[in-house]
Amino acid sequence: MLIGELAARTGVSHRMLRYYEEQGLLLSEREPNGYRRYDADAVRTVQAIRALLAVGLGTGVIASVLPCALAGEPLGLDLCPELVSTLRAELAGMDGRIEAMRCTRGALASLLD
Repeated sequence: MLIGELAARTGVSHRMLRYYEEQGLLLSEREPNGYRRYDADAVRTVQAIRALLAVGLGTGVIASVLPCALAGEPLGLDLCPELVSTLRAELAGMDGRIEAMRCTRGALASLLD
């Protein structure tokens, strides 16, 4: 399928699809006229990318776990050991940032008291 069809089927802009390709997350073949052509699995790949972005992973991390994520159910993610480990590490980092923000918030609130 061409980029316009992939964009329509996934709700993701042409620009974002090109960005995913630049980041090595999405593959396409070039036609002689330069148009990108994606295979049918590209829809599922884009859905997995969006799901991983939605939970706060960056594209670098996604690149490392995407093959694992795509090994699962057609509309879900395969929680293979590598992906579970990555998600736990990201969760721990998030918990740390939340705690730091709580401390900062407490210090700010104490100035107002």
